[in-house]
Amino acid sequence: MSVTQPRLPLVPAGRAGLLTRLGYRYARRRYGAVPDPFAVAAHHPRLLTANAVHEWMVEKASRVLPVNVRQIAVYRVAVRLGCSWCVDFGTMLQKNQGLDIERLKHIDEYATSPHFSAQERLALAYADAMTTTPVTVTSEQVAELEREFGPDGVVELTYQIALENGRSRLNSALGITEQGFTSGEACRVPSP
Repeated sequence: MSVTQPRLPLVPAGRAGLLTRLGYRYARRRYGAVPDPFAVAAHHPRLLTANAVHEWMVEKASRVLPVNVRQIAVYRVAVRLGCSWCVDFGTMLQKNQGLDIERLKHIDEYATSPHFSAQERLALAYADAMTTTPVTVTSEQVAELEREFGPDGVVELTYQIALENGRSRLNSALGITEQGFTSGEACRVPSP
């Protein structure tokens, strides 16, 4: 259960269609609970299904970047946009992938912090430039990322950052806040 209630109620399994209930069951097994964004999106089952398929495909396709680089860039967007749900869920994902989550406390000092690698600093600066309004990405920045990660890596990083911008803004607009994935209060998320 959320710390605060979203602006739209969560759709309980008893009111959900068959496909949504199956999705809920899968989510409970994978994450320990049904993610609130999923339960709010269930008001529009077709968009929920489209989003679930999209997220699954993006997860399967995102294999070029090192996982730590991809995850820290996505996390940075959530922090910059103030999406407490995304920060909570992103921390849990990093923990379950064996990444150091203690360093997340130093995310705002990434440019000088010894907790982040050179690759991570590049990705974090790019996440900042893409998340700022208006976008402040430069050609030099993209060229440096291309030298480090290749063109496919730049596309993957750009896509992941843009996707997290959308997720964070959607969750914030709908009032979806942290759910307890990292505190263990709401969910008992198993480590892999």
